[in-house]
Amino acid sequence: MTPSDSTILRFEDVSLHFGATPALDHVSFEMQPGQTFVIQGAAGSGKTILLKVAVGLVRPDSGRVWLFGQEITHLREQDLFDLRTRVGILFQEGGLFDSLTVAENVAYPLINRRILHHAVKGSSNGNGDPAIEERVRETLRFVELEETLDKFPNELSGGMRRRVGIARAVVTEPALVLYDSPTAGLDPITAYTIISLILKERDQRNTATIMVTHRFQDGHLMANFRYNPNSGQIERAAGGSNSGQMSTKFLVMNAGRLVFEGTESEMQATQDPYVRKFLRLGGA
Repeated sequence: MTPSDSTILRFEDVSLHFGATPALDHVSFEMQPGQTFVIQGAAGSGKTILLKVAVGLVRPDSGRVWLFGQEITHLREQDLFDLRTRVGILFQEGGLFDSLTVAENVAYPLINRRILHHAVKGSSNGNGDPAIEERVRETLRFVELEETLDKFPNELSGGMRRRVGIARAVVTEPALVLYDSPTAGLDPITAYTIISLILKERDQRNTATIMVTHRFQDGHLMANFRYNPNSGQIERAAGGSNSGQMSTKFLVMNAGRLVFEGTESEMQATQDPYVRKFLRLGGA
């Protein structure tokens, strides 16, 4: 069945092997606008490779993938480029370019996108373009790091680098943002700050969000809290994980297979021993 044009992402019986090892094993799911997916699983279970397949960075051996209602399974690289400009990605550890300043890192997606009314021609960086400079400054203000414009990544703490990574992921106001282990290696207070920023992005722009995490606590916050623009804080959502646009699903991967898909309450009710170990607040 072909998904509707409003569908953000759809996997249909997707499999991928590296040699004899299954990276993805007959994975199927569908994501709608504004929805949140929290993906958990042991190391090597297929979480990160799922994100790469979702944007065509890796092609599956079998099955079909749709992004924004368009099948991308066999699209040529040049045909994928414009679709990818509608997706923001926070790589593990932030994935910043060490040789670029914070401002240049955040400007990078704006400069390279090919949508005509945002294209910048004849420039290798964002310097000198007032529209890009203002957008970069606005986005760094969004993650409360406007004062770091001229700094380099090695001058920042790990949490600050992660926040710059979020700024780069959302600077184009994408319809879908992929976060790969955004709180890994961070102390609890900094991790809470990162999740608060992800909630802020999701709730202010109704952004579809896929977050890979080892921490159940991250998913719990995504499912049960929302960003309040009046107070500038996150607060508990009245309706929990299925409150209107707050819809959040938990997906658990094991050896490339999607072994669980459901709400937080359904995850808490399962008796599957593998799934249950991800209920611990500290993750697995």
